[in-house]
Amino acid sequence: MTSEFSVNMNEYLPLRDVVFNTLRQAILKGELKPGERLMEIALAERLGVSRTPIREAMRKLEQEGLVVMIPRRGAQVANITEKDLNDVLEVRIALENVAIEKACDRMTEEEMSKLWLAAKEFEHTIAEGNLVKLAEADVAFHEIIYRASDNKRLIQVLNNMREQIYRYRVEYLKEGETRDVLVKEHEELTRAIRERNVERAKELSFQHIENQRMAIMRSIEAENAEKEKREREKSRNHK
Repeated sequence: MTSEFSVNMNEYLPLRDVVFNTLRQAILKGELKPGERLMEIALAERLGVSRTPIREAMRKLEQEGLVVMIPRRGAQVANITEKDLNDVLEVRIALENVAIEKACDRMTEEEMSKLWLAAKEFEHTIAEGNLVKLAEADVAFHEIIYRASDNKRLIQVLNNMREQIYRYRVEYLKEGETRDVLVKEHEELTRAIRERNVERAKELSFQHIENQRMAIMRSIEAENAEKEKREREKSRNHK
């Protein structure tokens, strides 16, 4: 386990919740990789805690589908499957369509300016090469659209989904060419919303999410191929 992450103590939260949040973020941000084994002793030592809060965190992460328990192997980070990906993005498309429809009708000039600035901020962040920061810039862009919908329930549901989508966002941004496509998509979506063109904005949003789905599948396939290659080499070396 070579991932770089550490526990951030919060005096207002029980230790088990702090450990859970730390591990959850490490998985969502890709610091703990899909398929990576989670050893209780190693994690306890790294975070400077006993094994009890680690065990409790594992149970909660399993309930969220971020961790799976493998017989005789213990816990490991759940792999991203095509079914999981499609389920999450289907819901996102439906919710974003509602948010875009409302935003086209209700977005103020001030919010329009913020959306344009967020699109530019994403473009500038690309140069830094920091995937987590880039994912956060993408989140910030979409949150302006959500807030402009002026629907508290919708914003709440979208924010609850945000953490699940985060894991896929980081995967998506691994491909350099997709970052340039995203810049163009953000600009076109901003323009469609400014023109109050609901159908065009929905069409762009769908294409944006479909591009994301295909890029993530390519990333998963490439990682699986690399994993199989390593296993074949390891098998040959043991012969």
